Amino acid sequence: MTTLSSVQAAESKLMVPTYDRLPLLLTRGKGVYIYDSEGNAYLDFLSGIGVNALGYSHPAITKTIAAQAAKLVHTSNFFFHEYTVELAARLTKASGLDRVFFCNSGTEAFEGALKLARVYANMKAKNGARKWRVLAMEQSFHGRTFGAMATTHTVKYRKPFAPVMPGVSFVRFNDVADLKKKFNPQVCAVCIETVQGEGGIHAASREFLEAARALTKKSGAALILDEIQCGLGRTGKMFAYQHYGVLPDIATIAKPLAAGLPLGAILTTEAVSKAFHPGLHGTTFGGGPLACAVALQFLKTLKQDHVLKHVVEVGEYFRERLQQLDAKYPEIQDVRGIGLMVGMELNSADLAKKVVKEMLARKIVINRTHETTLRFLPPFIIERKHVDQVVQALDSILSSCKQTGDAEASPLRARSARTGAAGNGHRRGLQKDSEQKRG
Repeated sequence: MTTLSSVQAAESKLMVPTYDRLPLLLTRGKGVYIYDSEGNAYLDFLSGIGVNALGYSHPAITKTIAAQAAKLVHTSNFFFHEYTVELAARLTKASGLDRVFFCNSGTEAFEGALKLARVYANMKAKNGARKWRVLAMEQSFHGRTFGAMATTHTVKYRKPFAPVMPGVSFVRFNDVADLKKKFNPQVCAVCIETVQGEGGIHAASREFLEAARALTKKSGAALILDEIQCGLGRTGKMFAYQHYGVLPDIATIAKPLAAGLPLGAILTTEAVSKAFHPGLHGTTFGGGPLACAVALQFLKTLKQDHVLKHVVEVGEYFRERLQQLDAKYPEIQDVRGIGLMVGMELNSADLAKKVVKEMLARKIVINRTHETTLRFLPPFIIERKHVDQVVQALDSILSSCKQTGDAEASPLRARSARTGAAGNGHRRGLQKDSEQKRG
């Protein structure tokens, strides 16, 4: 019988040590729960880092996987298959963009987006001028390949691999003055996560996104919006940028697109797409028939089951319940987010780490990001009773930590209180805009 200890022992000898795994051996999933090798059920409020948006063993998804796997799994991009056009049509209609390139992951999508932006900007440049600089955001995360890593702000991800791709400068997120100061005619792309995920669940401000759009449009640079974590329904709209009325030149998506199978995509305008031609970019596995068939079913299910409406309603209820905790515990610095992309910032990394550990002991899966922020990316199909279970567990843990002295304020408190207030303002502004549009 396979056991957790036997797998851990074997991995320690065979696997490249890149992951600090949680001590669970998972065997199956159903709905919003995952199950370990001992039969314990865990309420999953991380959903494979935003991937399993329809939960586990969704009947429409499993049926599609079985049917397509029996017909055709892989073809390579030398040939046509029946799903790429329909999937591309649905994505372009939903996004407001014109063309699609399918790949395998968010990192690969973002890497391709950087290549496309540089080729496009230089195609548009006049008098032989070269556009090669990239503006990325502080606290950003775009992936682990060299280009994506170079545009990822956290030093620990870049320093061991230095020198990384040259030409990248980092802008203070939501600081219009800093954006304008660092933007010049050599910039080929401005890269923004519409809602920063790894950076602590911070939404772009309307003013900042509009300024980035105006600068890039005027200069011929590309505005790249990374929607890998915040896109495809996570915020209650198909794309987070739709809360702002700003259309990018390039958007990148992945995570929930194929409901757990590897699939990412670059979405772009007709004009920008012309910078690529056959042979300039490609992928072996991207856009295969199995992944595309499942992605089509995922998008159909979102529409048929009115899932986005549910995301908005349950997301609002979740934030309201977390804000009740915010009013109760001074250790909570901020509650922010939109839809079912929610963060709760605590006043110390140690406390955040302890809460994640204690939640797991209570059979609830969450994680922390940017050291102090508890991140919640639950499946879109969660219900209020699941929210209540999570909030009750958090309440119990924070109360226990307070009683034992584990929740005492740290030197981080003053800093995070200031940044939290700013994040709260951006969150409220985004929600207000969304409510006005729904009204």
